[in-house]
Amino acid sequence: MSQLNSKLLAQQPKEIQRLLNYTDALVRSGSQIEDRYWQGLTAKLLDKLYSGRRNTAVEQTLELLGSQQQSQHYEILMELAESHAECQQIEHEGVLYDALLFSAPLTAWTRYQLPQGELKPQQHKELEESLRATVLAEGTMCALLPNLVNYDEMPQTYQQAYAWTRSLTAQALGRSQDPAPVNKPEEASSLLADARFLIGVVMAPVGQALFRWQQSSDNLQAEHLRCVEQWVARYSAIVTPLFTGCQLQFLAPNAYYMNNRESDREIRPLALKAGITWLQTAVKLSPDQLRAVIVACGEEQIEEYRVGFSTISSPTVIYGCIWPVLSQEEAESSFHSDDHVDIPDVIAALLSTLGLVQIQRLPGLHSTETCDDCNAPFFPDINGEMQHPELPDEIDLDPVQLH
Repeated sequence: MSQLNSKLLAQQPKEIQRLLNYTDALVRSGSQIEDRYWQGLTAKLLDKLYSGRRNTAVEQTLELLGSQQQSQHYEILMELAESHAECQQIEHEGVLYDALLFSAPLTAWTRYQLPQGELKPQQHKELEESLRATVLAEGTMCALLPNLVNYDEMPQTYQQAYAWTRSLTAQALGRSQDPAPVNKPEEASSLLADARFLIGVVMAPVGQALFRWQQSSDNLQAEHLRCVEQWVARYSAIVTPLFTGCQLQFLAPNAYYMNNRESDREIRPLALKAGITWLQTAVKLSPDQLRAVIVACGEEQIEEYRVGFSTISSPTVIYGCIWPVLSQEEAESSFHSDDHVDIPDVIAALLSTLGLVQIQRLPGLHSTETCDDCNAPFFPDINGEMQHPELPDEIDLDPVQLH
């Protein structure tokens, strides 16, 4: 196999070997016809993997490609894995339908504590009606999860996302009323900045529009903007009362995985802003009294950046924020070139606009270490030592619940 270590490939299970071979064939393909051939074989294999018992072969293959720095292979396989999990075709009463798992996210930040996003039945009904009136194409079928969900409650594997698509598709067709399986974390999230997702499946006969802006004959960009603005106005009116004391931003409805990344991108600066605002109110520390230390963390490549906050007078880490890496390109950002954005510089510039003066970035790749007792991530001090954040005893670490 080109560029990949042949000995390493031979050591992998057969399913992973096949995924790697199909992906490599797509890299070498020179035509759309050949692309479709390999994509078809990959789709059959993914369907087998997703439909079986608990299986993480796709995630293992992507991890292997990432560790081998095969970015082109990685991007191709990830796109196919996502597409097959969130897009399906199903026949119903002699008609072949396209089904898409989509989300309508909102990002929120607060100096208190974010609510979980539980909807009343009337609110759920109003949201579905609003989607049909503003975003979904006429004649489509739709089914929604009963509540807004956060990252911890959402699928952690492609196989789980595939199960959501199948479950909601069955509901949209009236074949089943069984709820899609939602993960139940042991502890409720206490983040100051996070996303909430309205999740659903939209269906239409193959070849017909899923979204209303697809039905416009001219000025598609303006029509898309108009639909989204109408949706946001109605979405905001329904859910804003659930988020008292929070600042909200609304993203356009779109495919599940794309909106996951867009939400991650929106949350990263909000998490820093929310954290510094909370430190000002809870700990009575102004930004110019804080020191921030930025390090890259990961096992074999950069997976995230961690920002540890301490006071100027003490090296003890009192708070921390994680800036996740969202693509292979970002993971390679430490290799300075004209083609890469230097993420630590982006973080430092944002912290500076928030009032911090003492900002330091440390070299090297640090461990993604977490606490054995509470599973909380560790954050760097001025010397690069990873610490468990500890506020003074007289300070209540938990954000205030305002709901």
